[in-house]
Amino acid sequence: MSKQSAVAPMNLRMTVYSALFTTLIIIGGVNIPIGPVPIVLADFFVMLAGLFLGPKWGLASVLLWLFLGVLGLPVFAGFKAGLAVLMGPTAGFLPGYVLMVLAVGLLAGIGKPSWARNTLALIVGNILLYPPGILWLKMLLHLNWPTVLAAYLLPFLPGTVIKIVVAVALGQTLLPRFKQAVSEASWQPANDNDEDEQ
Repeated sequence: MSKQSAVAPMNLRMTVYSALFTTLIIIGGVNIPIGPVPIVLADFFVMLAGLFLGPKWGLASVLLWLFLGVLGLPVFAGFKAGLAVLMGPTAGFLPGYVLMVLAVGLLAGIGKPSWARNTLALIVGNILLYPPGILWLKMLLHLNWPTVLAAYLLPFLPGTVIKIVVAVALGQTLLPRFKQAVSEASWQPANDNDEDEQ
């Protein structure tokens, strides 16, 4: 079997999975408004994108989501869209999603998969998510640090912990099957033409 014949089906399947996670991130934009920063599940699906797809394809799913939003499709939290969102209260969290999916994908992919490594990857990813979002809110709303942290960080931490626990549980249950499915998709029996080429 040639290298190209092995890579093509895997890339196709990963493209489909990446688009699927983009869809999940969009669905996760349904929010519970509690102020300028709503409670959403988009960050949860970004975590899963990094965990399941790795840094390359996980990043692709997040960038596609951002691209669709900039184009004007209602894919952001609360089904908002357009460049105006990039100047709104949640704008700082958008680059945070990019940092999160990269960190989760890179750290979870090091060595043999384990719940401890996945947990560490998700914690680091969330640590990288919040600073740009909190800093942007502080500057936009002209708040001091105690106020912005009390209003826009601490109330979200319990939910973040729950999302991490659920993501780790899903990783332990589904990730081995997912990787096996991807691996099997990258293998195809060699046909007669391939044998002749070899």
